[in-house]
Amino acid sequence: MTENKEYKNVPQYQEEDEMEIDLMEYARKLWAARKLLFKVAGIAVIVGFIIALTTPKQYTASVTLAPEPSKAGGGGLSGIASMLGVGGLSMGSDADALNVQLYPNIVSSTPFILDLMDTPVKTIDEEQSDTTLVGYLKEYTSSSLMSTVMSLPFKAIGGVMSLFKSEEEETGEKAINPFHLTNEQSKTVQGLKKMIVANVDKKTGVTTVSVTMQDPLVAAIMTDTVVVKLQEHITKYRVSKAEDDCKYWEELYQQRQKEYYEAQEKYAKYSDANNNVILQSVRIEQERLQNDMNLALQVYSNVAAQLQMARAKVQEAKPVFAVVEPASVPLQASGTSRMMTLVGTVFLFVAAAAAWVLFGQDFLKKVKEGLSESKEENK
Repeated sequence: MTENKEYKNVPQYQEEDEMEIDLMEYARKLWAARKLLFKVAGIAVIVGFIIALTTPKQYTASVTLAPEPSKAGGGGLSGIASMLGVGGLSMGSDADALNVQLYPNIVSSTPFILDLMDTPVKTIDEEQSDTTLVGYLKEYTSSSLMSTVMSLPFKAIGGVMSLFKSEEEETGEKAINPFHLTNEQSKTVQGLKKMIVANVDKKTGVTTVSVTMQDPLVAAIMTDTVVVKLQEHITKYRVSKAEDDCKYWEELYQQRQKEYYEAQEKYAKYSDANNNVILQSVRIEQERLQNDMNLALQVYSNVAAQLQMARAKVQEAKPVFAVVEPASVPLQASGTSRMMTLVGTVFLFVAAAAAWVLFGQDFLKKVKEGLSESKEENK
């Protein structure tokens, strides 16, 4: 048994020895190629410095909203129903299709983004020059060097395609159609979706709306605008449901009121016409008309109570948004700092060069040897 244990442990020591040999071999290769690595590092410093200087600063403004307390069990409407004496009646479920978890989806939806494009904004350097959000993105923003270089092939293709377009198609500006956006409008919408972000804490429901722009004042203005638009969107949805219910009960109230008045009038006319008559058939008919009037009154009273509850629900349906942290003009730039950009560029260049020294050269050598062997076999 002892011999078997020792025999089983032998491969583990061999693997550790081979790993040490491989690491030593890697270190030897890197040391032999140290001049190449230093040259790559120097080039990376220059490239990283250019990227850091040409990348525009980004500023992020944010607003924190507290969740609206849930109205379980109908909220204050249950008290109104009990006062009206119709506690058994129900106004329906309080379930809401637009809950807090869907706020990020609303903010990133295309109709919501399109509604923000005509928002008037001011830049912090030229506060008196008013422009819209779309005008700001076209005139006052710039792209980084990396994105400009990456977009050159697409711009060249677009220039070639523009040669085949008529002058009307080039100069004419199409109105925004959410169902069919142009290529430029679609790029603007996608860019704004990355700049405007809403996050919801699943445990507490606290919502944070943040907007990132190259101008700090524009970022603060757009953050306030997004919050206001979000409030209007949620309020319109919830109040519209309550207003539809209120309109339904208003129409039903008018119908039941008319029916009650007609039943009351019939009973009164019949009673007046047969005031001194003591026939049993007359009494039965009078009792029947009185029962119809009482039933119509009961239905009319219930519908009137439901109408009062529906009117109260219109006001109760309006959501309450408690702003915990309001928007302010950011003083410090957000995102990756220039030093981190420089360090990251150097690291990526040196890592790529090290991977080439350790694996790329051997792989290329094996590929060339395989090609030469296949040529000799074909001969």
